[in-house]
Amino acid sequence: MRLVRTVIAALAVVLGATGASHAASRIKDLASVEGVRQNQLIGYGLVVGLNGTGDTLNNIPFTKQSLQAMLERLGVNIRGQTLRTGNVAAVMVTANLPAFGTQGTRIDVTVSAMGDAKSLQGGTLLVTPLLGADGNVYAVGQGSLAIGGFSAEADAAKVTRGVPTVGRISNGAIIEREIDFALNRLPNLRLALRNADFTTAKRIAAAVNDFIGVPTAEPLDPSTVQLTIPKQFAGKVVALLTEIEQLQIEPDLPAKIVIDERSGIIVMGRDVRVSTVAVAQGNLTVSISETPQVSQPAPFSQGRTVVVPRSKVGVTEDGKRLALVREGVSLQQLVDGLNALGIGPRDMIAILQAIKAAGAIQADIEVM
Repeated sequence: MRLVRTVIAALAVVLGATGASHAASRIKDLASVEGVRQNQLIGYGLVVGLNGTGDTLNNIPFTKQSLQAMLERLGVNIRGQTLRTGNVAAVMVTANLPAFGTQGTRIDVTVSAMGDAKSLQGGTLLVTPLLGADGNVYAVGQGSLAIGGFSAEADAAKVTRGVPTVGRISNGAIIEREIDFALNRLPNLRLALRNADFTTAKRIAAAVNDFIGVPTAEPLDPSTVQLTIPKQFAGKVVALLTEIEQLQIEPDLPAKIVIDERSGIIVMGRDVRVSTVAVAQGNLTVSISETPQVSQPAPFSQGRTVVVPRSKVGVTEDGKRLALVREGVSLQQLVDGLNALGIGPRDMIAILQAIKAAGAIQADIEVM
């Protein structure tokens, strides 16, 4: 609790100190070029060479069928035979095809077990086609896995560190098909903002137009700025983008408070403001203590020894004083005022939501 509160206060100090001179950012860091993107690939394959930590073939039928089909393609017929190997595991293979990836270049792949394999350590992925969303094969993966975790067990104990059923193959796939995208021949480009905002889109368009000298850029909506390629950059779109992405502007951010109730983390933007409001917070504590006593009968009275309950109930209220948060305070002043109450992050979450419900805070609250 103290650590989270300290982090919040530190962030408030930093943001409050930089509030007067907002930092500018490059267009490269604020927007991406539409069409210049990665594509996700997926494939199904087999990992062999496991030291008895693979799938149980009797329990995982798809591993057994895949093993039989692979051996038949290699000229080995084992139909009707009983397979008992534990060195094979069925896996899903995923990868990201980078923008403008060319044939023959290599990409990383991630291999994840599908069945009941205990570990993929020491395994080798066999040739696995990787398909795109359109069903075409764009890469082929194969190679030895690198595992970040391990698992060891005996009759009465078991130790697992990390996730031994997921591995990675660096440069484990070769690109076999390229995605055609003639960037240099495009007459228009669209910049997609990573954080949609009307003001930021307008500032990006203004910065591009000032740099080129003619009205080239136009904001279409809060997340899109369209560029018409000027004549001097016809066929030189890459050169134009190289110049544009280095232009710096000041992005505009909405006033927002993000709350993660599970971990008690609160993040507040620099433009959060509150109206005049008074805040108090108190905790009600109920304590119950039991002090049983033993009652002994008098001699020769033929009575019984009994336990007599003695209960004590107390109620205390730890009331914090009423704190006044004045109108138009900055983020740092708001956090300092709430911290002055001596409350924890979870109580602060409830207070922020109550201030919002009272209409005294000018910001959106997003609960994760």
